[in-house]
This record gives sequence, C-alpha cells and structure tokens, in this order.
Amino acid sequence: MVQAMPDVSPAKWHLAHTTWFFETFVLERELSAYRSPWPAYRELFNSYYEAVGPRHPRPERGHISRPTLSEILAYRQQVDAAMQQLLEERGSTPLIELGLQHEQQHQELLVMDVTYNFSRSPLRPAYTAEPLAPCSAGAPLEFRRFDGGLVHAGVAPGGADFSFDNERPAHRRFIEPFELGTRLVTNAEFLEFLAAGGYQTPSLWLSDGWAWVRENGVQAPLYWRRDAAGVFHEFTAHGEVLLDPYAPVCHVSGYEAAAFAAWAGARLPTEFEWELAARQAEPIATGCGEALRLHPRAATGGGLTQLFSDVWQWTRSAYEPYPGFAPEPGAVAEYNGKFMSGQWVLRGGSVATPHGHTRATYRNFFYPQQRWPFTGIRLAREAH
Repeated sequence: MVQAMPDVSPAKWHLAHTTWFFETFVLERELSAYRSPWPAYRELFNSYYEAVGPRHPRPERGHISRPTLSEILAYRQQVDAAMQQLLEERGSTPLIELGLQHEQQHQELLVMDVTYNFSRSPLRPAYTAEPLAPCSAGAPLEFRRFDGGLVHAGVAPGGADFSFDNERPAHRRFIEPFELGTRLVTNAEFLEFLAAGGYQTPSLWLSDGWAWVRENGVQAPLYWRRDAAGVFHEFTAHGEVLLDPYAPVCHVSGYEAAAFAAWAGARLPTEFEWELAARQAEPIATGCGEALRLHPRAATGGGLTQLFSDVWQWTRSAYEPYPGFAPEPGAVAEYNGKFMSGQWVLRGGSVATPHGHTRATYRNFFYPQQRWPFTGIRLAREAH
C-alpha cells in the first residue's frame, strides 16, 4: 500500500487497476449479462477515464486499505475466469489486445514505483535479492552520422503486430543531417558534469529547468547519495550500491539531460532522429521478468548500442499528435491523446520494459521534471 509520492501507485493498486481495465472496457461491453459484483471498484480503480465516471484521487491511492489484498486477488481471479470464457467463445479483439498491452505497461510501472517507494524507506530495502554485479568498462563514446532527408515516421497499416494510437499514422518528416551518440552517457561522464559545477551554472539550463533545480535543491540524479567520505552511492532495484562509473546514468529528468547535453557541446536528439537511427538497428530487450538484472548495463561492442534495453532516452520533441492522428474509439480515446500537452517524448526501452514494447516507433512520454522512470541520456549533434 506504500505510496511515497503522488506520481507512484501502490503495488496493490496496480493489480486492481489492470483487473478493472478488463472488466470495464471488455467484459461490460462484450458480455451483455455481465454485472460487476464490486460496483465500488469502478471509482476506486479508475485511473483517469472521465468518460467512465468519478475516480479516487491519484495522490490518495495509498489510503485504500480496503479492499484487502486477498479480496483484490479474488477479484482478479473472477475477472480472469470471465475473460478466459470470453476468449474461448469469441477469440481476441482489439480491446483485449489493448488490455494486455496496458497490463504490460503496468509491469514496468510496478518496478519503477516499488523502487521509488523503497528508496524512501530508512532501511532502503531491495526489490530483488539478486546481487548487482558491477559493469566493466564499455565502448568509447563516438558519433555516427545520418544523412537524414525525407523519411517515414510512425506505424503504417499492417506495419506492426500491435501499436498504440499515438504511434499512428505513418507520415513523412524532413530531417537535416545529424550525428547520434553510439552509446548512452555514463555515470562517470555525469560525474564530470557535477564536478564542473553543472548544477550551479544557469546558462546550461532551460529556464523552467533552472527554476526546478533551484526550487527543489537538485544536486544530482534522483537516487544518488554522497556519504560522509564524499563517495557516491546509488539506490537501485537491487538496493543501495556504490555508484558504478561504467553504468549508464539513470533516473535523470529531461531538464538534467538537456543541461548535460549543453555542457557536453551537444544536444538531445529529436524523436524522429532517434527513430531513423533505431530503424536500422535490431530491437533487443531484456524485458521485465526476463532477466535478473534490473539496472542498466555498460555498452559492449561497437556500432550503435543500447537503443532498446537499458534506459528510456529523453528527446527534445514535445509529445504531440502526428498529422492525421485519431484516438481509439470510445472511452479508451483517453488512453494517450489527452496527455499531449507539456510532456516530452522518450524513445527506446529500459531494463524493466516488457518484451514487445521495444520498437523503433514506440513513444513513451513524461513531464521533463519527472525522473523516477528508468530515464537516461543519448547525445546528438549537428553533422560535421
């Protein structure tokens, strides 16, 4: 039930909400005789769907002491049984597929949220008992040139097994020649930014970012802590560990990413530059539950690396609709479209991203001050 800040949700709520999604958007619409035995859950576990009706305030999800966990598990079991019957009788539907993809998104959110909640505990417990092995030195940071031009972006009809509405429709973008960093920025490189006074240099920051730094006293990435001897430690899903210089910097805001890029004489890529580069790479994802390590690894090998499986990478693209965007019909129209204001696009995937959600067209999005997701930095610059 722990909810250490308004942005995160208790683990029990994630389980109930994903169950609620199937009940509300699939069972109640596909089975005319279906009636929920739990009418109060309709408000308790509604996340943000105004068309469905009232909802419990997001910052107060940690107050939901009832129903108990055993009652939520019973709820899940009964909805699963009804869903199994529906699938046997009628097969899958686009709404069922959306529900499955939605639940996979919550698998990653669960890891993010539990890690943050545990980070606020004085005991600093670990999400997983698996020891976190240190990284070895990775590949040097180089830049790869892309010629750009008029390119296709987004998902064309029949172009993917599944895509969210915000990935559609396919359209054309003109991209000037650019260069993209071949790997992610590391902790060691971000430490140089700290040592150079990056958090005390307003000229490196966007105006809103500098105000955020000043108002919140930000001096380092979210989970970094300096001990009495001046040594940095980092809280991870594996518990608190010594800061690994070779690992990619993680849990930074878009403001921090943009400031580091300015300090490094570079910039963040646009989402369309990133997509152009990623279309030339093979998606490789560890996937939530598919690997014991829930923290990013150092780059290995040459070429363009770490695109899909370590951290989500901030871009400097505003989260906006594509030309011709149309939300899904019905109440699920609120799934993505209504959030297209004030947020930045992130591309790639993380160590907690489920398999299948790492594709060149996938558009993640957060506000630029948020940093509890697995967020990191890839540099770009103009072509020389």
